[in-house]
Amino acid sequence: MTTQETTTTSTATNTATGAARSTEPNTTTGAESARYAPEHAPRLRWAELVPDVYKAMVRLDAAARRGVDPLLLELVKIRASQLNHCAFCLDMHTKDALAAGESVERIVQLGAWEESRHFYTEKELAAIELTEAVTVLTEGFVPDEVYERAARQFEETELAQLIAAITVINAWNRFGVTCRLVPGHYQAGQYK
Repeated sequence: MTTQETTTTSTATNTATGAARSTEPNTTTGAESARYAPEHAPRLRWAELVPDVYKAMVRLDAAARRGVDPLLLELVKIRASQLNHCAFCLDMHTKDALAAGESVERIVQLGAWEESRHFYTEKELAAIELTEAVTVLTEGFVPDEVYERAARQFEETELAQLIAAITVINAWNRFGVTCRLVPGHYQAGQYK
């Protein structure tokens, strides 16, 4: 999640602007039709309730991404959002990645990056692996070998920025998942 993401989460607002997904039948063939599940409403409009925290997150996000390659940053944000099950952030960062020139194939394969290593550079693989280690913390810490692989691929300042960006997307994900922010209405570049 990035700047001003929570402002588009109101189903009522989206419905009023015509942006809500229709729950009317979607005809796939002349004889078949499918009905989409109803769109849920967000649990809480946290950004409106704690605007100082939201504004601080926006500033932190801007500072964290400085100097990080934009396409690499989107891969990191997508992977963290996949792991955290943040549908809102997945919607946003997938659209932003596509708009920035990322391929559909590399985005799709990101969910199985360990079996699809040949789609990514060594630098990207180190960033994705570090993202996973920081996001999941399965071991209770980031394993030395993961950190060392990243340290070999990134200069110290660049690595510090990457770690900051991973930390920030994890924070955005936690707001998105906890408040059940609604995916599907974001337009690429909307908050850039």
